[in-house]
Amino acid sequence: MTEAKSNYKEVPTNAEDEIKKDDDVVGLKPKMTLLNGITVIVGSIIGSGIFISPTGVLQNTGSVGMALVVWITSGIFSMVGAYCYAELGCMIQKTGADYAYIMVTFGPFLAFMRLWVECIIVRPCSQTIVALTFSVYIMKPFFPTCIPPDDSARLLAAVCI
Repeated sequence: MTEAKSNYKEVPTNAEDEIKKDDDVVGLKPKMTLLNGITVIVGSIIGSGIFISPTGVLQNTGSVGMALVVWITSGIFSMVGAYCYAELGCMIQKTGADYAYIMVTFGPFLAFMRLWVECIIVRPCSQTIVALTFSVYIMKPFFPTCIPPDDSARLLAAVCI
């Protein structure tokens, strides 16, 4: 496992290191502006769940005050998680985010498994949920007094995907 870790190259931190890199290595130049970072974070964190979650929270808590307590508590947990992720990013300065962190910490097998699960399970499920949410909300005007039919919503979500 130590051989795989030593083959993992770091991103150059200044212009001199970038000039010294091997000519046979092909890759993209890492570039993310503040605006790009904000849009990625907002798109990843908020997503379509913000349109569905409030109803369930309000129904299960029974009052607006308790719903706000749940939202504030959830926000604190999310903030702690974001700080932990920022700490990892400062300590392990390699490209690849989760992959790089797991590669350094646990080795190549678990890093590969993390990527595999992300590509095969997590991303498709996320896209399915977003498409189903979109299809239900886009069909609401056509069914103002009732819930849109599941088959129609699923068909529209499949077309969206």
